[in-house]
Amino acid sequence: MKITPTIRAEVQTYLIRKGLSMTEFGHIIDLNVGTVSGIITGNRSISVHQLDSITAGMNVPPDYFYERYIEECIEEEPLNWRRISPFLYRCVELDRLDCLRRVVGMLLDNPVYLPSLFKVAEDSFKKGYNEAAAFLYENVAVGEKSQHSDRFVICQYRLFIIRVGDDQEKNYDAAIQFEPYVERLDEIDQLDALKELANTYRSLRRWNKVEEVVQILEDKTKIQYFKERPQKSTRQEEEKKPSRPLFAYLAFSQLLHASVYEAYGDYEAALRYTYAYADLSWVKETDEETQDWKKRFQEWAQANIYAYKLLSGEVSVLPDYLSYASSHKNEVLPTLINIIEAANQYDFNVDDVLKQFESEIQSLLEQQKSVGVYTRQFVSERFTHFLKELADYNFRKTTYHNGFKYLINCLEISSAINNKSCIIKCVKLFERYRKEASSETIISYQTLIDEVNEDEKKITNNRSGH
Repeated sequence: MKITPTIRAEVQTYLIRKGLSMTEFGHIIDLNVGTVSGIITGNRSISVHQLDSITAGMNVPPDYFYERYIEECIEEEPLNWRRISPFLYRCVELDRLDCLRRVVGMLLDNPVYLPSLFKVAEDSFKKGYNEAAAFLYENVAVGEKSQHSDRFVICQYRLFIIRVGDDQEKNYDAAIQFEPYVERLDEIDQLDALKELANTYRSLRRWNKVEEVVQILEDKTKIQYFKERPQKSTRQEEEKKPSRPLFAYLAFSQLLHASVYEAYGDYEAALRYTYAYADLSWVKETDEETQDWKKRFQEWAQANIYAYKLLSGEVSVLPDYLSYASSHKNEVLPTLINIIEAANQYDFNVDDVLKQFESEIQSLLEQQKSVGVYTRQFVSERFTHFLKELADYNFRKTTYHNGFKYLINCLEISSAINNKSCIIKCVKLFERYRKEASSETIISYQTLIDEVNEDEKKITNNRSGH
């Protein structure tokens, strides 16, 4: 059995091999000779900063000694948060989750460390180390046995944000698990939490849930925005603020109400809500951030007014709508979706439009295929919807080759993000036109369906514990 030398022994061996004195090595790593001597003789504890200096001087990876550091400097000594804390942060930064888990497991035996671990989780989350943050939040939440603490609820909120990603089934599970905790957040955090929850349900086309959450968001925002605020004294602490101006949550509520009615096919109601957030004359604030958000909502309202009129059958708005999309690149995808939906519904030709935006469509398709999900899950879901509508449009025009091309693309991306609803729609559409498919297309289709079925079996087996 191979015996692993201690950190001190390996450093000493390195000095002998390189012919370096402790003074010379100290100059290299910017530590005084007394510190180097104390570390090597075992008379001084090693800090993480000193460990980083040593590994840099030895030209080995910074985490080279981490397992031994846990054994020699954490497990064998009384727990010391001042020494452990920097080590945990370095484990996060260097993606050494194995070491993070090992040390956190020791700390969880003592509830006194929960607030400190929560702070490490928060810092990790803010810096984008989501996997480490999720592990920490999960363990802090378990440690908060009473489940009545603010930390417990914040952990649930952060875990929801982290868990929402590529897989639509998992996104739904994350939303359902988090929803009961929203009311236990403070009043300001509730607004952002409800916004995120509504957006998640929106991306899943769970319109009844969107409607339910948006109504709560609207009611709570009205209370916050219109309540009497006492005059602040110079000593009074700054009031906690949400991530955007309060009025924006109200306008956003109107926008989502319109989206719900759009999904239900009630474009008249959708327009009513759109006109409501287009007129923000009631907003009291005049600062730069407010003006910026007002401008955004007014632009979105203009786009959606064109969209709902077109979806109502007013084809005459098409030139203005296209002109708007051409000057607002972020609106190209939603514009194309609405145009192709209207074309399918009212049976008019939009070949010229598709030709005009051919490069944008191809670019979106390539981005989807290369990263699996293009930006947020909502955009991915909308793009699959667009491809399905595009396939349907081509089938109705009897340009079957293009129809199957877009249908297969739609099925590929829907499978990647586990969008079961869209997969089912693709299958129905394929079966309707199967007789027009080439043998090559049928093989591609069957391969994809086999993969979908195999993935579904794995999910079922995992859930049943097999």
